Amino acid sequence: MKKLAIGIDIGGINTAFGMVDEQGELYAESVISTRKYPLLEDYTAYVADLCNALHTMAESLSFEYELVGIGIGAPNANIHSGLIEKPANLWKFRPDEENRDENRRLFPLATDISKSFNGVKVLITNDANAATIGEMVYGNAKGMKDFVMITLGTGLGSGFVANGEMIYGHDGFAGEFGHVIVERGGRECGCGRKGCLEAYVSATGIKRTAFALMATMNHKSKLRDVPFADFDSAMISAAADEGDPIAKECFRYTGEMLGRALADVVTVTSPEAIFLFGGLAKAGKHIFEPTQHYMEENMMYAFKNKVKLLPSGIQGKNAAILGASALIWQQQK
Repeated sequence: MKKLAIGIDIGGINTAFGMVDEQGELYAESVISTRKYPLLEDYTAYVADLCNALHTMAESLSFEYELVGIGIGAPNANIHSGLIEKPANLWKFRPDEENRDENRRLFPLATDISKSFNGVKVLITNDANAATIGEMVYGNAKGMKDFVMITLGTGLGSGFVANGEMIYGHDGFAGEFGHVIVERGGRECGCGRKGCLEAYVSATGIKRTAFALMATMNHKSKLRDVPFADFDSAMISAAADEGDPIAKECFRYTGEMLGRALADVVTVTSPEAIFLFGGLAKAGKHIFEPTQHYMEENMMYAFKNKVKLLPSGIQGKNAAILGASALIWQQQK
C-alpha cells in the first residue's frame, strides 16, 4: 500500500498543506486562510477548520494509502513540546488580555491535530527547520552531514545540521541566525532589538536598504516611482536585471552583510555547504555573487574556499509543504 505523509506550512497569511510520498511527489494540496483567525479565541476555530480541510483533502484521493504521519512547519513551533509558543504573528491577545497568564499563549497544535486523525504521529518545528529537513530528504543536501540552511523570506530563518542531525537546542529554539547582531544600535528589528541581521538581509530588509540608498544616491532609478507600501523585493531583482545602479547596490550591500555573517558561522560550525532558500534567493547571481565574495573575504584562513554556497534543491511553490512532510520521512529512516 502506498505510504503518504501530510505536510502543513503555517504562514501569517495562509496555511498550505499537501499529501506527499517519500520521493517528494505531491498527490493533493490545498490551502486555508491563517489571517482569518487573528485572535486568541480563534485558535480553536482555526484548528477545527484546518482539520476539516485536511480530511477533505485526504478523502479526495482515489486510491488506498497509509497515512504515516503529519509534519508541520510554523513560526515559534517547538519540536520538543509540540507547541506553538507565543506566536507574535498568528493568534494574538485582545488588548485587554495582554497581561493574562502567559501559558494561554502556548498552543498544542500537534496534539490537537493528532486527535482529529485518531492519534497519527504529528511532528512540528519552525518553518526554517522544516525547510532544512526538506533539503536533507528531497534536495541538494542528500548525503551531507554538516550544512546550514538560510531562508530568505519576509524574515531570515535558519537551520543547522551537524553530523546528520538538526540542532534544536535544549529548548527547541536553537538556530536563530536572523537575530544575531551585525550592527550595534542599527535598524530596529521585529524582535524588539536593534541591528539584527534580519533587519538587513530579508525581503523587508532589502526594501529598507533600497529606500536608504535612494535617499543618499543621486542615480536615476525606476524604483523611485514606487510608493513604500507597494514596494517589494521582486521589484529590486527585476531592476537589477536591467542594470539599475541602486538595485545593484542593494544586492551588493545585502550580500556584504550576509557574507560577513556567514563567515562567522563557518568559524563555529565548519559546514560542507550553505544553502540559500526563499524569495530573495531567487534573485540568483545578484545575491549569490556578493555573498560569496564577502564570505570568502572575511573567512578565517583555515576555511577559505572550502564551503560551498548553493541554491536550495526544493525551491518552488510546494517547497514549504515538502519541507514539513520531510519531518515524517526523516523519522522513518
